[in-house]
Amino acid sequence: MYDFIKRCFDLLFAVLFLIVFSPIYLLTIIIIKITSPGPAIYKAARVGKDGRLFTCYKFRSMRVDSGKVRLTTLENDDRIFPFGKFIRKTKIDEMPQVVNILKGEMSVVGPRPEDKENADKVYIGEYVHIMDVKPGLTSTASLYDYTHGELFEDEESYEKEFMPKKLKLELYYINHRTLWYDFVLILKTAWLIILKTCGKKEFREPKELRK
Repeated sequence: MYDFIKRCFDLLFAVLFLIVFSPIYLLTIIIIKITSPGPAIYKAARVGKDGRLFTCYKFRSMRVDSGKVRLTTLENDDRIFPFGKFIRKTKIDEMPQVVNILKGEMSVVGPRPEDKENADKVYIGEYVHIMDVKPGLTSTASLYDYTHGELFEDEESYEKEFMPKKLKLELYYINHRTLWYDFVLILKTAWLIILKTCGKKEFREPKELRK
């Protein structure tokens, strides 16, 4: 019953989201095309449910020649062009993923979709169960990455200090997911985006890390 209701909600959310925010989609495409040479939409192979690969859509926030995929995006990452920083901060860059939701490849709430190379590194042992569900636009771990992970200045520190906590949070969601928890995470996502867009920089650690 949970999966059925969640899928119905995903479809309703995606359709309404596209209708309401269509002007932002159009404006974002125009500004990207003006400010950075290359396509407005970035297409990336990501690992989905049961390890299946799918094409994930995002508004491009990095230069076309940004190099190989890294484990994360670090503070002051030189691959990001100026307008790209804005759409990443406001999460506008994630908005095209509602198409993935319509296609049934993603959900509104679920683990962050990983690049295959990164997934092969981190989805081992008990963490293979992160692939038991569809990836999503938001989750406890992706919000933690949004408020804390992007503050790291080098990838080695991120991998050693932050990644274990992030994986713990992804697994926590897998083991405790409910419709109510999903609803709370959606509201929390909207609130954190507002706070960070308005300039807030310091956030508390997620309470799930203490459980």
